[in-house]
Amino acid sequence: MRLSPETSLLIVIDVQEKLFATMYEQKKVKDNIVRMVEGAKILNVPIIWTEQYPKGLGPTIPELRATLGDHTCHEKITFSCAGDDQILKAVEKASPKDILLCGIEAHVCVYQTAADFIERGKRVHLVSDAVMSRHKSNHEIALRKMEQIGVNITSVEMVLFEFQRVARGETFKPIAALIK
Repeated sequence: MRLSPETSLLIVIDVQEKLFATMYEQKKVKDNIVRMVEGAKILNVPIIWTEQYPKGLGPTIPELRATLGDHTCHEKITFSCAGDDQILKAVEKASPKDILLCGIEAHVCVYQTAADFIERGKRVHLVSDAVMSRHKSNHEIALRKMEQIGVNITSVEMVLFEFQRVARGETFKPIAALIK
Protein backbone atom coordinates (compact mmCIF):
# COMPACT_ATOMS: atom_id res chain seq x y z
CA MET A 1 0.00 0.00 0.00
CA ARG A 2 3.03 2.30 -0.16
CA LEU A 3 2.73 5.24 -2.48
CA SER A 4 4.66 5.31 -5.73
CA PRO A 5 4.94 8.22 -8.16
CA GLU A 6 4.39 5.81 -11.04
CA THR A 7 0.96 4.70 -9.82
CA SER A 8 -0.34 7.90 -8.23
CA LEU A 9 -2.33 10.95 -9.30
CA LEU A 10 -2.59 14.30 -7.51
CA ILE A 11 -5.89 16.17 -7.72
CA VAL A 12 -5.77 19.84 -6.68
CA ILE A 13 -9.32 20.95 -5.88
CA ASP A 14 -10.74 24.47 -6.21
CA VAL A 15 -8.07 26.72 -4.69
CA GLN A 16 -9.75 29.83 -6.08
CA GLU A 17 -9.38 33.49 -5.16
CA LYS A 18 -12.84 34.32 -3.75
CA LEU A 19 -13.19 31.03 -1.88
CA PHE A 20 -9.58 31.01 -0.67
CA ALA A 21 -9.98 34.49 0.83
CA THR A 22 -12.44 33.04 3.38
CA MET A 23 -10.23 30.17 4.58
CA TYR A 24 -8.42 29.94 7.91
CA GLU A 25 -4.64 29.29 7.98
CA GLN A 26 -4.34 30.55 4.42
CA LYS A 27 -0.58 31.03 4.18
CA LYS A 28 0.36 27.67 5.72
CA VAL A 29 -2.04 25.69 3.59
CA LYS A 30 -1.27 27.65 0.41
CA ASP A 31 2.45 27.00 0.91
CA ASN A 32 1.77 23.28 1.49
CA ILE A 33 -0.40 22.98 -1.63
CA VAL A 34 2.27 24.71 -3.73
CA ARG A 35 4.93 22.44 -2.15
CA MET A 36 2.84 19.35 -2.96
CA VAL A 37 2.41 20.42 -6.59
CA GLU A 38 6.10 21.27 -6.97
CA GLY A 39 7.07 17.90 -5.51
CA ALA A 40 4.64 16.06 -7.79
CA LYS A 41 6.15 17.85 -10.78
CA ILE A 42 9.72 16.92 -9.74
CA LEU A 43 8.67 13.28 -9.37
CA ASN A 44 6.54 13.21 -12.56
CA VAL A 45 3.30 12.48 -10.73
CA PRO A 46 0.34 13.37 -12.98
CA ILE A 47 -1.72 16.33 -11.75
CA ILE A 48 -5.37 17.20 -12.32
CA TRP A 49 -6.43 20.70 -11.31
CA THR A 50 -10.03 21.86 -10.85
CA GLU A 51 -12.01 25.05 -10.42
CA GLN A 52 -15.54 25.14 -9.05
CA TYR A 53 -17.72 27.56 -11.02
CA PRO A 54 -14.88 30.04 -11.75
CA LYS A 55 -17.28 32.71 -13.01
CA GLY A 56 -18.55 33.08 -9.45
CA LEU A 57 -15.56 31.97 -7.34
CA GLY A 58 -12.79 33.44 -9.47
CA PRO A 59 -9.67 31.81 -10.86
CA THR A 60 -7.11 29.73 -9.00
CA ILE A 61 -4.90 31.85 -6.73
CA PRO A 62 -1.92 33.27 -8.68
CA GLU A 63 0.85 31.48 -6.74
CA LEU A 64 -0.71 28.10 -7.39
CA ARG A 65 -1.71 28.87 -10.97
CA ALA A 66 1.94 29.78 -11.71
CA THR A 67 3.13 26.51 -10.15
CA LEU A 68 0.60 24.42 -12.09
CA GLY A 69 1.92 25.92 -15.32
CA ASP A 70 0.78 24.01 -18.38
CA HIS A 71 -1.42 21.48 -16.58
CA THR A 72 -5.01 21.63 -17.81
CA CYS A 73 -7.60 23.23 -15.56
CA HIS A 74 -10.92 21.37 -15.40
CA GLU A 75 -13.91 23.58 -14.64
CA LYS A 76 -16.76 21.91 -12.77
CA ILE A 77 -20.09 22.63 -11.19
CA THR A 78 -20.35 19.35 -9.28
CA PHE A 79 -18.93 19.32 -5.78
CA SER A 80 -17.24 15.96 -6.33
CA CYS A 81 -14.58 15.77 -9.02
CA ALA A 82 -15.92 12.28 -9.75
CA GLY A 83 -19.27 13.86 -10.66
CA ASP A 84 -17.79 15.53 -13.74
CA ASP A 85 -17.37 13.43 -16.90
CA GLN A 86 -14.32 15.34 -18.20
CA ILE A 87 -12.49 14.97 -14.89
CA LEU A 88 -13.40 11.28 -14.73
CA LYS A 89 -11.96 10.81 -18.24
CA ALA A 90 -8.74 12.54 -17.18
CA VAL A 91 -8.51 10.29 -14.09
CA GLU A 92 -9.15 7.19 -16.20
CA LYS A 93 -6.46 8.28 -18.66
CA ALA A 94 -3.95 8.59 -15.79
CA SER A 95 -5.07 5.15 -14.53
CA PRO A 96 -3.88 5.60 -10.93
CA LYS A 97 -3.98 3.05 -8.14
CA ASP A 98 -3.67 5.89 -5.64
CA ILE A 99 -5.34 9.30 -5.73
CA LEU A 100 -3.94 12.08 -3.57
CA LEU A 101 -6.22 15.00 -2.76
CA CYS A 102 -5.47 18.55 -1.70
CA GLY A 103 -7.41 21.81 -1.92
CA ILE A 104 -10.62 23.33 -0.59
CA GLU A 105 -13.05 22.95 1.02
CA ALA A 106 -12.20 19.86 3.05
CA HIS A 107 -15.77 19.16 4.14
CA VAL A 108 -17.44 19.76 0.76
CA CYS A 109 -15.62 19.21 -2.55
CA VAL A 110 -12.62 17.37 -1.12
CA TYR A 111 -14.76 15.07 1.05
CA GLN A 112 -17.26 14.28 -1.72
CA THR A 113 -14.43 13.58 -4.17
CA ALA A 114 -12.77 11.25 -1.67
CA ALA A 115 -16.02 9.39 -0.96
CA ASP A 116 -16.81 8.93 -4.65
CA PHE A 117 -13.35 7.60 -5.51
CA ILE A 118 -13.43 5.24 -2.51
CA GLU A 119 -16.75 3.91 -3.86
CA ARG A 120 -15.07 3.45 -7.25
CA GLY A 121 -12.41 1.24 -5.65
CA LYS A 122 -9.52 3.70 -5.65
CA ARG A 123 -7.08 4.11 -2.79
CA VAL A 124 -7.51 7.70 -1.69
CA HIS A 125 -4.97 9.70 0.31
CA LEU A 126 -5.80 13.04 1.85
CA VAL A 127 -2.84 15.40 2.13
CA SER A 128 -4.17 16.76 5.41
CA ASP A 129 -1.88 19.78 5.73
CA ALA A 130 -2.78 20.83 2.17
CA VAL A 131 -6.56 21.01 2.63
CA MET A 132 -8.69 23.54 4.45
CA SER A 133 -12.15 24.87 5.16
CA ARG A 134 -13.48 28.24 6.25
CA HIS A 135 -13.84 26.96 9.80
CA LYS A 136 -11.38 24.77 11.66
CA SER A 137 -14.23 22.62 13.02
CA ASN A 138 -15.36 21.69 9.49
CA HIS A 139 -11.78 20.80 8.56
CA GLU A 140 -11.45 18.54 11.61
CA ILE A 141 -14.82 16.85 10.99
CA ALA A 142 -13.91 16.26 7.35
CA LEU A 143 -10.64 14.55 8.28
CA ARG A 144 -12.38 12.28 10.79
CA LYS A 145 -15.18 11.37 8.40
CA MET A 146 -12.77 10.67 5.53
CA GLU A 147 -10.70 8.42 7.76
CA GLN A 148 -13.88 6.55 8.78
CA ILE A 149 -14.73 5.81 5.13
CA GLY A 150 -11.25 4.47 4.38
CA VAL A 151 -9.28 7.50 3.20
CA ASN A 152 -5.61 7.39 4.16
CA ILE A 153 -4.57 10.54 6.02
CA THR A 154 -1.07 11.79 5.20
CA SER A 155 0.97 15.01 4.91
CA VAL A 156 3.02 16.78 2.25
CA GLU A 157 6.34 15.78 3.80
CA MET A 158 5.23 12.20 4.34
CA VAL A 159 4.02 11.82 0.73
CA LEU A 160 7.10 13.36 -0.86
CA PHE A 161 9.57 11.28 1.15
CA GLU A 162 7.46 8.15 0.63
CA PHE A 163 7.64 8.81 -3.11
CA GLN A 164 11.39 9.51 -2.86
CA ARG A 165 12.15 6.39 -0.75
CA VAL A 166 15.95 6.94 -0.65
CA ALA A 167 18.22 9.87 0.22
CA ARG A 168 19.94 9.91 -3.15
CA GLY A 169 19.26 10.32 -6.82
CA GLU A 170 18.53 13.31 -9.02
CA THR A 171 15.21 14.11 -7.31
CA PHE A 172 16.36 13.88 -3.68
CA LYS A 173 17.94 17.34 -3.30
CA PRO A 174 15.02 19.20 -4.95
CA ILE A 175 12.50 17.27 -2.81
CA ALA A 176 14.50 17.87 0.39
CA ALA A 177 14.74 21.58 -0.48
CA LEU A 178 10.94 21.80 -0.73
CA ILE A 179 10.55 20.52 2.83
CA LYS A 180 13.06 22.89 4.46
